[in-house]
Amino acid sequence: MSTWSGPAISRAEAFAAEENAKYLEPVPSSTSVLLDNALATSVRRAYRAFSERREALGLTNPGTVENIAREVQKDVFLNNYTFTGLRADLTRAFSAAPMFQLSHAFSLGSGSLPPYSFVALYGTSQVLLQANVDNDGQLNARANYRWNPSLITKTNAQIASGPGQSMLQIDHDYTGQDFTASLKALNPSVLDGGFTGILVGSYLQSVTPRLALGLEAVWQRAAINAGPETALSYCAKYTGPDWIASAQLQAQGAITTSYWRRLTDKVEAGVDLNLQFLGLGRGRGAGVLGGMGKEGVATVGAKYDFRTSTFRAQVDSSGKLSCLLEKRVLPIVQVTFAGEIDQVKQQAKVGLAVSLEAASEDLMEQQEKAAAAAGAPPPF
Repeated sequence: MSTWSGPAISRAEAFAAEENAKYLEPVPSSTSVLLDNALATSVRRAYRAFSERREALGLTNPGTVENIAREVQKDVFLNNYTFTGLRADLTRAFSAAPMFQLSHAFSLGSGSLPPYSFVALYGTSQVLLQANVDNDGQLNARANYRWNPSLITKTNAQIASGPGQSMLQIDHDYTGQDFTASLKALNPSVLDGGFTGILVGSYLQSVTPRLALGLEAVWQRAAINAGPETALSYCAKYTGPDWIASAQLQAQGAITTSYWRRLTDKVEAGVDLNLQFLGLGRGRGAGVLGGMGKEGVATVGAKYDFRTSTFRAQVDSSGKLSCLLEKRVLPIVQVTFAGEIDQVKQQAKVGLAVSLEAASEDLMEQQEKAAAAAGAPPPF
């Protein structure tokens, strides 16, 4: 015969314990109510199925709308490299990781470059800081920050003594797997009782492995007593096996098309066509009463990469012929020659530059190792 040594539990006590257990059960939170329902589950399933089909297409990042014609306008053409007069650049590198260097630039006989400018550059895989000050006291500063592998914030500032010459620009670029979204603010201000400045938003999306479509919206307000103005542009980019074609349609009536092709491993060629239809976007009847005009410029250029030099040449329909030669004479010495002939205006311009890059042997080895490493470059 077994005996129970523990305390006896009545039916009333057992009923009370069951009631207390009901109140101890977890109460669903407001977040779980919103997420754990049939509608939210259907949305998650649809998004998951869309993402799987999107990845199955094998889409790649198409770049940005701003650089949709980068291969032609920035790589082949020499508009960003040409200069006039004499120029000398002295650069001293102090470290490779992080990157830190100082530069002194001297110019003579140039209408666009200051006689002297001092440049300081610091960069890591996450931060880029650059400052440029010239002999007139004008300061140009740039600060870029990489928040994560997809998001980069870029800030450019210019401080000058002249009225209307100071400038502030803030860019945010988000790079997705198959798209790029950008937001840019130029001279934003709320000090006048409202928002003034220029806002530019762009989005470029790959729709097939070769075709990308995008748009760019511009909102600007010059003063608080002036009404805002808006504009919308469209663009497309098609990437072939060894060629790239792009087109942009702007709200002001301008059409820009470009075509880039790699002829050999060391030769690239590009064609750019810019058409401006005058009278569009100037009010009703502007194209009829004022007469619609059109202007256009076609440019053809080529780039040749040799073992120690690079040669660029271009000619346009306005009668300008330009060329630029960059020659690496020594590992630390580079000579650049630029020339331009305007057949219509009967003018010629010539430029000659010498660049010296000083660094110790240990630092050069560090730079080679850093270039060979798979780490992320500074957010230029």
